[in-house]
Amino acid sequence: MARRPRRKAEETREDILSMAEMLFRQRGYVAVSIADIAGALNMSPANVFKHFRSKVALADAIAGRHLDDAADRFAAFDQKLSPREQLLRFVLRLLESHLQDIQKNPYIFEMVLSTIEAKLEAGNRYRARIEEKLGEIIREGMAEGRYHCLNAESAAGTVADVLACVLHPILIVREDKETLVHRAEDIVCFVDAALQNNPC
Repeated sequence: MARRPRRKAEETREDILSMAEMLFRQRGYVAVSIADIAGALNMSPANVFKHFRSKVALADAIAGRHLDDAADRFAAFDQKLSPREQLLRFVLRLLESHLQDIQKNPYIFEMVLSTIEAKLEAGNRYRARIEEKLGEIIREGMAEGRYHCLNAESAAGTVADVLACVLHPILIVREDKETLVHRAEDIVCFVDAALQNNPC
């Protein structure tokens, strides 16, 4: 009887990710163990651990795949818009997408809650993309003479911190959308004024 050919490590890794995501979606992140995922794939837990050192690492890979697919959140705006309007539209676009994630993909939100202290690579990478986009908008404002910053990257990091109250899943989950939109508009107005008047 011929032996079954060995599968490539990348194929096995993808199978694990897909099965884990399906089980997390069905039963919730906390309720699913590595043993559950291994059993559903007819493999040993040790084989899962060979590809992902922990359940947190597995959650990070799934969250990373989800966030990396969210390219539309960072799409370019009409260059005719003012930096303030670009900033507002970007923040509202992110807010809307985060609210949709919480509603449509609650298992992703549950993973964020369960792994928030781990400072996951996916979260850090997503934060870097937000800062990069904010930096682009701030640099445009500087080129137009509207913003007066010493360092656009540093300013982008500070703006991202200020916007956390309308973008961070933990902070927005219990708020209604209308309140969050008004808060985002107020914050963007404040940030716009600060960038005009205060070197950062």
